[in-house]
Amino acid sequence: MDSSEELTGTPVPPSDGASSTTLPDGPAATTAADVQALTPETLPVPTSGGGRKPPPPPPPSGGDGGDDEEDGMLRMSFLEHLEELRSRLIKMVVGIGVAFVLCLTFTDRLWAFVVQPAAQALKTLGYRQTLVQIAPMESFNIIWMKLPIYCALFVASPWILYQVWAFISPGLYRRERRWAAPFVLCSAGLFILGGVFAYFVAFRYGLTFLLSIGKGNYVEPMVSLSEYFDLFINVTLGVALVFELPVLIFFLTLLRVVSPGFLLNHSRYAILIIFIVAAIVTPTPDVFNLMLFATPMCLLFFVGIFASYLLVLSREGRRFPWGKALTIVGIVLLLLAGMLYLAITRYGLKLVPHWPFLAR
Repeated sequence: MDSSEELTGTPVPPSDGASSTTLPDGPAATTAADVQALTPETLPVPTSGGGRKPPPPPPPSGGDGGDDEEDGMLRMSFLEHLEELRSRLIKMVVGIGVAFVLCLTFTDRLWAFVVQPAAQALKTLGYRQTLVQIAPMESFNIIWMKLPIYCALFVASPWILYQVWAFISPGLYRRERRWAAPFVLCSAGLFILGGVFAYFVAFRYGLTFLLSIGKGNYVEPMVSLSEYFDLFINVTLGVALVFELPVLIFFLTLLRVVSPGFLLNHSRYAILIIFIVAAIVTPTPDVFNLMLFATPMCLLFFVGIFASYLLVLSREGRRFPWGKALTIVGIVLLLLAGMLYLAITRYGLKLVPHWPFLAR
């Protein structure tokens, strides 16, 4: 071996006419191919401690915000919003029209159902079970026009609420659009439940109270079709809309307008507003009917707070302890069932299809 090779290290054969190059021997010995593969990005950077910093990480692939775009809102212009609104309104009208034709085939049965609270109240007070027609077109306008349209609103309520959700969903994130089915089902269910509560409980007691005021004072009620039907619509539709309170609270939480903590901290103001609304909707001025309206509304308010709390937990990746909650609810239902059993077996009460649902 040549003495120069001993001093310089390992010889490197020339490539493409290049002169031979030697590199130092040792644990960090490097070949010529390694030298050629070195680039400014991969060259080791010496540090003060003698070590070498690792090469910088490669830039993330797909850094164009694909995930954000996937989870983001849909972009629509003002004219596109107007076109979408027009399309949804047309679909609502078509749905109501189909429901109207369907209800029109059952008009006689529907009117018998609507007039039943008046007949029962008049019978209870000992009056004739009839309503009075004043104008020649009164029966046609109410029984064959207004009544089917009013019933069509309840029948088509799931379709209407779905169109409402379809219109506002482009302004939500994709992970929030999965609430479509619960929104439609809960909204339509609460709307119909409010109408049922008004029909079987609130309207019957309010009407009986109003008709009984003049009894014994040489007054015999003469209720017209228009007055009765207007009162029926005001009470049932008003209560049905009030029952949408949990859905409204949930929707405002979904849009980050309110939070469960904010609602709880200002619940006293909400209860005051609820009593004011109940006083407007209630057909009678007595305290009993006012509480009959206000109590379910207050319960619905706190149900809405609970629904918004579940939404916040879902956003934060936490889970509600359903096991403990269902256990408590089961115990409460068992206690109520035991009390109902004792009321029927020991005290001789029986179930009746109207409020208070227990009678001797």
